[in-house]
Amino acid sequence: MLKQKTKWYRDGLRFECAQCGNCCSGPPGYVWVTKNEIKAIAEFLGCTNGTLNKGQLRRVGLRYSLTEKRDGDCIFLKHKDGESVCSIYPVRPTQCRTWPFWAANLRSPKAWEAAALSCPGIGQGTHYSFVAVEKIRLSKE
Repeated sequence: MLKQKTKWYRDGLRFECAQCGNCCSGPPGYVWVTKNEIKAIAEFLGCTNGTLNKGQLRRVGLRYSLTEKRDGDCIFLKHKDGESVCSIYPVRPTQCRTWPFWAANLRSPKAWEAAALSCPGIGQGTHYSFVAVEKIRLSKE
C-alpha cells in the first residue's frame, strides 16, 4: 500500500449509492464471482444445490461471471418504482461491493471524475477516509 501522502485522494472521498443501476447495466462485461460467492448467492436465492443456473452464471475461461440480460443489465438488477435494485444485494460479489473504489477509478482525479459522469453517487453522501477507501480498494472475497 502506498503512503497516504502520495495519493491524490489522501483526504478521502464521498460516495452514496443513488440506486440508479448504471454500474449494473450498459455495455456487456463481466461481474466476476468466486466459488464461495456463487454458493452464497445460491443459498440466498434458495437453491439447494449450492450453485446458479446457466441463466445466472457463465464460465469464462477458468473463471465465472454473472450473466446479463439482452439489454446489458445484470441478471440480478431489478427496476422498481423508478429505482434500480440489486436482488442479491446482501450477498453481492466483491466486485459490486467495492464500486466505485476500483483501482481504475482511483488512478487519478480525472479517472474519478470520468466515473462520476455515469455514477451520480460519486462525490455525494458518506465521506470515506483514505484508510476506508484503501481497505475497500484492496479487499478480496
